Amino acid sequence: MMLSTKSESDITSLAPSSPSRSPKRPVYYVQSPSRDSQDGDKSSSLQPSPMESPSHPSFGRHSRNSSASRFSGIFRSSSGRKGTRKRNDKGWPECNVILEEGKYDEFEDKGFVRRFQAFIALFSFVLLFTVFCLIIWGASRPFKAEITVKSLSMHNFYVGEGSDSTGVPTKMLTMNGSLKISVYNPATIFGIHVSSTPIDVVYSEIVIATGQLKKYYQPRKSHRTVSVNLQSNKVPLYGAGSGLTISPTGGEVPSTLKFGIRSRGEVVGKLVKTTHKKQITCPLVIDILSTKPIKFKKNACTYD
Repeated sequence: MMLSTKSESDITSLAPSSPSRSPKRPVYYVQSPSRDSQDGDKSSSLQPSPMESPSHPSFGRHSRNSSASRFSGIFRSSSGRKGTRKRNDKGWPECNVILEEGKYDEFEDKGFVRRFQAFIALFSFVLLFTVFCLIIWGASRPFKAEITVKSLSMHNFYVGEGSDSTGVPTKMLTMNGSLKISVYNPATIFGIHVSSTPIDVVYSEIVIATGQLKKYYQPRKSHRTVSVNLQSNKVPLYGAGSGLTISPTGGEVPSTLKFGIRSRGEVVGKLVKTTHKKQITCPLVIDILSTKPIKFKKNACTYD
């Protein structure tokens, strides 16, 4: 007993050398949300912090676990009482839906207004452009091409006996000549495209020669003289040939020159066009032996 007992002085002397036990740290509890969506009234399970166990003395883990515990405590305090908020199927707390003010019809009305404004703008543009084109078209109407028949030159004129394709005997006529026509475009803002109908030389309602003006373009404010070749080959005269007097010393053939001239001006591209037509008739007498050109006076022809 003497050996096992220690005196008070020994205990006092040994006390400073013995390791001092650290004071007991406070215990933290982590509250985990319940996973059962149907049981909202069950109490949350409290689990002791790993710091309570002496087998985890690390200060790093202690700080992380402490901060997690504090965060959990804050979340728990901010979430309110236990079981006061309902949870959905996934365990998340339900919240109230915030309804936006206003109606969705307002957006549809704005879209309709914008489409209507675009339609009005397009319609206004089309209307103004149409009025502009009508004004330009009206202003271009007075500019008509001026046509003048200048002369007809005979290069060859022959009348003789023959037969048609069926074998009927009759007088046959062959002719070759050229007609000169003067064209003036008075328009100051556009050119014209000039063309013609067949140009016929008619004797007793029988076309004894024909030709046609090739279509061409004539610039604004310009003059041009064009030549058209008129020809025929062995035209049967039938009953009309009986009134035709031809001799080796000469002869005259009264006839009429008939044709039409068409002028088309493109004022604004192909959107605005102006077209004019003229029917021209010129009486003439052909001397079969003369090579001089037949000149037409200013009022010799009619222009309709």
